[in-house]
Amino acid sequence: MSLKNPLRFGLPKGSLEQSTIELLGRAGFKVQTSSRGYKPYINDPELDGRLVRPQEMSRYVAQGFLDFGITGKDWIQESGHKVEILCDLAYSKATSLPARWVVAVPEDSPIKTVKDLQGKRIATELVETVKRYLAERNVTAEIEFSWGATEVKVPELVDAIVDLTETGSSLRANKLRIIDTIVESYPQLIANPAVYADPEKRHKLENIKLLLVGALNAREKVGLKMNVPKAVLEKLSATLPSLRNPTISPLADPAWIAVEIIIDEAVVRDLIPRLKELGAEGIIEYPLNKVVY
Repeated sequence: MSLKNPLRFGLPKGSLEQSTIELLGRAGFKVQTSSRGYKPYINDPELDGRLVRPQEMSRYVAQGFLDFGITGKDWIQESGHKVEILCDLAYSKATSLPARWVVAVPEDSPIKTVKDLQGKRIATELVETVKRYLAERNVTAEIEFSWGATEVKVPELVDAIVDLTETGSSLRANKLRIIDTIVESYPQLIANPAVYADPEKRHKLENIKLLLVGALNAREKVGLKMNVPKAVLEKLSATLPSLRNPTISPLADPAWIAVEIIIDEAVVRDLIPRLKELGAEGIIEYPLNKVVY
């Protein structure tokens, strides 16, 4: 172990927990948790894991209780704490879409725009961000903190809510209408500024960043290998734009070559029959864990 002490790594507890553990697994870091434990095991002796609520992550990282962690851009902005942002990590609870904090009102509400929120009552977990958002638009409203189940509070308790959504399905199920998006948020890899200033620790953090981004790059891609008659390579490359920069290797038979490409998984079902028609043989599709550009 090159580091004298392991880095304390904050993993988000809650809705992002499972997708974060899966991402770390694809990046090469196997994480084991227990139902009641908050200290997950990570198969890297230089990492000491902690499960922490995303809302508190940036505070603990900024104050040095954690060396680095993963939490949403939304909660970093909300807390206002100074942390080093290493990169965005484009994943969410269920999809690769960013999570959105949206202003929502009942479907039959007379509120149509943000200006209509003047003097109204709004419930949200993201209080400070909502205050800044309204102030920038010269709107004054009463903002109350919500401990959860925010969507059920309208219209009896509040006039509008600001809530987190990925697909909007929960809001639609509760007959709510979105009038604006306040912020779009992906998770971010963050570090304590003093930790990041240490050359050895920064090197470790940059390696983790490289592997995480590589795992995300590979998420919707696959590799294809095939043997192709050398005589049809030019035609194959001209017909299929994705093959303009393939990896080409010689085979024992000088009339044939091996071709390897990385492509979007979504196009494979259409691509393989076309490759076969052009004379490719021995076509193999394989999954990818990481693609590092």
